[in-house]
Amino acid sequence: MYQLVLTTCPDEIVAQKIAQQLVTEKLAACVNIIPNITSVYYWQDELQCDSEVQLLIKTDEKTFAALNERINQLHPYDVVEVIALNIQQGDKHYLNWITNSLK
Repeated sequence: MYQLVLTTCPDEIVAQKIAQQLVTEKLAACVNIIPNITSVYYWQDELQCDSEVQLLIKTDEKTFAALNERINQLHPYDVVEVIALNIQQGDKHYLNWITNSLK
């Protein structure tokens, strides 16, 4: 099963570092970096409203555990958002490319 993994980063420097490591280490086939998102959440009983960078990570479920561990190693946050969504359908050529990119 192919997956789209979501995580947020505090800035583009951290986002680039994580994205490049994941692709270089073949934990991700591709990472899209989306700047300038706003996250609203509670942290330590205080409402936060922060500018962040969203990563959209394409991988497969066999790679998720290692990918999750690596994101947590590279990430500066105490609690890192790592959410995997199963990809139900996709272009077969693109999905084959994901498979080949993770080898």
